[in-house]
Amino acid sequence: MVKPYYGQLEEEKVFKDPVHRYIHVRDELIWELIGTKEFQRLRRVRQLGTTYVTFHGAEHSRFNHSLGVYEITRRILDVFKGRPNWDEDERLVALSAALLHDVGHGPFSHSFEKVFDTDHEEWTREIVLGDTEINQVLSNVSPTFAQAVADVIEKTYANKLVTSIISSQIDADRMDYLQRDAYYTGVSYGHFDMERILRVMRPMEDQVAIKQSGMHAVEDYIMSRYQMYWQVYFHPVTRSAEVILTKIFKRAKELYDQGYAFKHKPNHFYSFFDGKGSLDDYLRLDESITMYYFQMWQEEEDRILRDLCVRFLNRKLFKYVEFNPNLQMNDWLVLQDLFQKADLNPDYYLVVDSSSDLPYDFYRPGEEEERLPIHLLMPNGKLRELSRESEVVEAISGKKRTDHKLYFPLDYLEDEREYKEVKKKIRDLLNV
Repeated sequence: MVKPYYGQLEEEKVFKDPVHRYIHVRDELIWELIGTKEFQRLRRVRQLGTTYVTFHGAEHSRFNHSLGVYEITRRILDVFKGRPNWDEDERLVALSAALLHDVGHGPFSHSFEKVFDTDHEEWTREIVLGDTEINQVLSNVSPTFAQAVADVIEKTYANKLVTSIISSQIDADRMDYLQRDAYYTGVSYGHFDMERILRVMRPMEDQVAIKQSGMHAVEDYIMSRYQMYWQVYFHPVTRSAEVILTKIFKRAKELYDQGYAFKHKPNHFYSFFDGKGSLDDYLRLDESITMYYFQMWQEEEDRILRDLCVRFLNRKLFKYVEFNPNLQMNDWLVLQDLFQKADLNPDYYLVVDSSSDLPYDFYRPGEEEERLPIHLLMPNGKLRELSRESEVVEAISGKKRTDHKLYFPLDYLEDEREYKEVKKKIRDLLNV
């Protein structure tokens, strides 16, 4: 019999968590969402993609992270309870959106999306609104509840305050992944005083504000985010693994388009090679499936696919040099020609990878919603944008940092059994 609504569990459920100590589940709705097959699939998708090749502890999953975002949101709503501007009727939609915000991520999500032109946010919407166990659970609340949850995740929900709890410049999502990723990678950069931030959060009409007394905790949070991006998320070794991973997907698709006869047929990928992947096809993919194909493709006749898979699985990564595409374009053209002469396809073995991040941005008219600035709630009850009060934040506001690196297989270039002179020219040009 279908329940017309969900109430409280007879006994609270808890998950032991290394970051938040315990994750508390008191609502039947949340407990049933966690038990759906679409949410359980997140156990088989790493939170940090290829970062484990650099920081060996980074094996945690999007399941871990999603529970963490839910827990922080639950704690924020406990602070908001009974305060002006907060409607307790929004509680379940906020908790559900927090839990499900990443449910559309696939295996090595960003590399997969780049090659197959998909978007995990669109998959999230399909999972929430489509023929899924998650949709069945949400629809038991009310006929419009699943749409409300999807709207929060898509940042189109009418109550912007609810959206800002989960997606803004200081939100439950970022507060969890910074601490969780720091814990599992073993670095100290991502730590900040979350307890203090939660205590000084206040619900305003269209966003969360921070009491002025908590400004220094927010400064620490923003600097933690900055350090995590450049020391962990954009680590050059991790980027090398991601470059190779992307090229594996690209090569497999190119071979399929050419009619290549795979020894180990990529059945799970055929619909995506054709650009017709369905929701069912997508939900069958996880990182264990993907790694199986990489393992099998080490035996393929195609030299490029075979080599890339061997490199990825055995951490025989590309080396890199700093590269400025605007200043070194002539070098780029010469290198492409030399790589061809050395029997290295530059489409796969000469790769410029760029990373950029904007640690904090003040308000710019017309910008996307998530760029709304952090506001401080002053003692007089007025709001003031963070960078106008904080010299630390003002110094980095609106300043995007971009970094370009050129990746290539140095081991092959140092093997002088063939193409000796060409390889020497390449090494001289790369200064390696």
